[in-house]
Amino acid sequence: MLMLDRRRLLQIAGLSGCAIAAGMPRLLLAGDNGAAELKPVTGGVAPISADERKARLTRAQALMKANGIGAILIEPGASLIYFTGVHWWRSERLTAAIIPAEGTPVIITPFFEKPSVEQSLGIPADIRVWQEDESPLALAAAVLTGQGLGAASIGIEETARFFAFDGLRTALPKARLVSANPVVRGCRMVKTAAEIALMQAATDVTIAAYRWTIPLVRVGMTPKDIGALMTAATKALGGSPEFSLVLVGEAAAYPHGSDKPQVVKAGDIVLMDCGCTVEGYQSDVSRTFVVGADPTAEQRKVWEQVARGQQIAFAAARPGAPAGSVDDAVRQYYQGLGYGPDYKLPGLSHRTGHGIGMEGHEPVNLVRGETTRLAPGMCFSNEPGIYIPGSFGVRLEDCFHMTGEGPVWFSKPPASIDALAG
Repeated sequence: MLMLDRRRLLQIAGLSGCAIAAGMPRLLLAGDNGAAELKPVTGGVAPISADERKARLTRAQALMKANGIGAILIEPGASLIYFTGVHWWRSERLTAAIIPAEGTPVIITPFFEKPSVEQSLGIPADIRVWQEDESPLALAAAVLTGQGLGAASIGIEETARFFAFDGLRTALPKARLVSANPVVRGCRMVKTAAEIALMQAATDVTIAAYRWTIPLVRVGMTPKDIGALMTAATKALGGSPEFSLVLVGEAAAYPHGSDKPQVVKAGDIVLMDCGCTVEGYQSDVSRTFVVGADPTAEQRKVWEQVARGQQIAFAAARPGAPAGSVDDAVRQYYQGLGYGPDYKLPGLSHRTGHGIGMEGHEPVNLVRGETTRLAPGMCFSNEPGIYIPGSFGVRLEDCFHMTGEGPVWFSKPPASIDALAG
């Protein structure tokens, strides 16, 4: 289903010369970019179940008791979805969940938002509302006091805004506000089989989209043109596009790109960093290749060094190893090649990888000094790029999840710069 049919190939072959001469292969930019020929690959995907969400709450409450935390407060975002199923946004009107170490969770929300909040609520919970002339933090304090937690340790999820923290501290002066990381990270950092299956599905979509997109990249295209192809393919294949970063030529030497106009020329490096979500779980895959000419000896050499760096990181990711040791292993190899030292350029100027799950970047990172030990269920990107300012950069990125025996790839790294999507 991912192959171009014969008629499509003939169209491209017949039109490419005149289209490129005009500065743009128009066939690939019109309408749906031809992605309608692709079919979804997510038909067998199972969303997170009610039983799974119940197990998350049980785990969270056990961690609260183990860490002396009476309850945690969570604002809208990935953690709220993770525990309650509630899809909401952050505004000056506070909506939040209070999950106690014992008993039923409470959702605090404006009165007029209650029917909407109920639509995505995926757990048994008490919804408590506040009116426009009332304080939601006073309501939160009343809820906690009513549960006997007015002088307890209350965990605040790490992304909560200061006004929520400060308002609760004022309304509940006898409580001790502490980090909820031992609970929230303790749950979210270790993925279940159901979560890993959704991340695998998202990765499968992204890899299939790369396989369709990369052969269509032509001289004369801009990053926007290439990103539109990748986005169209991702949608057609059943994913929800999250990002399609495309860097051309020298811009690839800067990990998150450049504002300078970019147009693909023959022999240019093209670096693509793309991802999507499936049922709220993310993929993140990067590929680097050359368009319109054979790779130069230098391009090929750097690509192969990065590919080796990926494999060194993968081999270093052993159960029980500190997360930072993965970064150390790659950096030692790169410094032996003459890059760096440390985070200096040319070389690897960013961490080797980051945690991933419901969010593209989650704790913890594969970065120097990170002492958290790798454990089954943890998921990471593996992206030890090499960047040469003024010239080009190469990044290959594939994610993996930890098992008791070691890491397992979500996507298989490409074998060579000529293998494109892998």
